[in-house]
Amino acid sequence: MPTYIIFDLEFMVVRKPHHLADIIEIGAVKMTEHEGAPVITDKFHSYVKPSRQYKLTPDTTPFTGITQEQVNQAPSYPEVLETFLEWIGEDPYYLCAWGPDDKYQLIQHCRYHHLPLDWLQNYNDIQLAFTRLHHSDHRQRFGLKRALEHLQLPFDGEPHHAADDAWNTAKIFASIFSKIELVTNNAAEEKLYVSEVVYSTGHNENHPFSRLAEMLGMAQ
Repeated sequence: MPTYIIFDLEFMVVRKPHHLADIIEIGAVKMTEHEGAPVITDKFHSYVKPSRQYKLTPDTTPFTGITQEQVNQAPSYPEVLETFLEWIGEDPYYLCAWGPDDKYQLIQHCRYHHLPLDWLQNYNDIQLAFTRLHHSDHRQRFGLKRALEHLQLPFDGEPHHAADDAWNTAKIFASIFSKIELVTNNAAEEKLYVSEVVYSTGHNENHPFSRLAEMLGMAQ
């Protein structure tokens, strides 16, 4: 029986093109099937010390709520990833997130730190699955809050907090689980490697790989 890891990343807000936006927070929930439906069985959260730009930009704390003190005291990306993988465990798993961007950010960070990618497997874009399921143009994807409103579900917590966004994504995942077919893949075996990263503010027009996400959606 596989586990389902629903996760979210938050980034430093960097308003420079061709710049790797440091991951500064990872939040996730673990789900397992119970009577045919996924239920939350555990949670994960960690701040991440920036890898390239140690001082947070002025826009980062107002947007994410993450402070300089929190990232100063946080473990590095390789340390957080090791802890995250230990938390995921040995059972087969699917990695699920709201959109394609987090996958490519993880690829970039692993490449920067010379870390393997074979763990980044069975990535599923829940935003695309939800958008297709509700017959919307996948070039105009549902935002997380709008998807919850469509399902008449409340948004729990605060937007742009990784643990809260992961929790809310998990609620959507549970609601559509029986209607979607999850895909299998492995980033280590894929030929598509991203060479450019743009800054992230969480808005679609400025989010990392938003144009790539649109291209991928149009190709499917």
